[in-house]
Amino acid sequence: MDRFAAILLTSLICIVAMGQFVQVITRYVLQVPVMGLEETMMFPTLWLYILGAVNASRENTHIRANVLEIFLKSETAHRVLAIVGEVISLIIGIWLTTWVWDFTRYSWRVWKESPTLYIPTFYGDVALMAGMVLMMLWSALHLMGNIRDLVKGPSHG
Repeated sequence: MDRFAAILLTSLICIVAMGQFVQVITRYVLQVPVMGLEETMMFPTLWLYILGAVNASRENTHIRANVLEIFLKSETAHRVLAIVGEVISLIIGIWLTTWVWDFTRYSWRVWKESPTLYIPTFYGDVALMAGMVLMMLWSALHLMGNIRDLVKGPSHG
């Protein structure tokens, strides 16, 4: 899974970087802008952004302001705080996922197309649904791991 995520994210970064490079060269050096390049770059950029968030969720490396950890001394208190954080994340995430599901259904029904190349925007819109589902999966797995570690105790963590 780690290797697949690394290859996918690296590929998307390379695609976006290459698209931006082509755009800079053609637009500013050759003075010939490529029509629709921004439109095509929107899709890998959206997927890169969303899958980057999924990767942070998978690695459990989201940016956090864990101020309470400063005042908590025991490993058990840290674990309980992590569990509370994961539960809150899951509640909010599931709530947001219901909104994203409504948006995905709307996007499927309306089937909008990009203005220049007529690419269905659904292919970018669905990234949000895929990302939310994967982030909720990883949050649930981290929650179960934290609960398991709390039950086992600090010596087994």
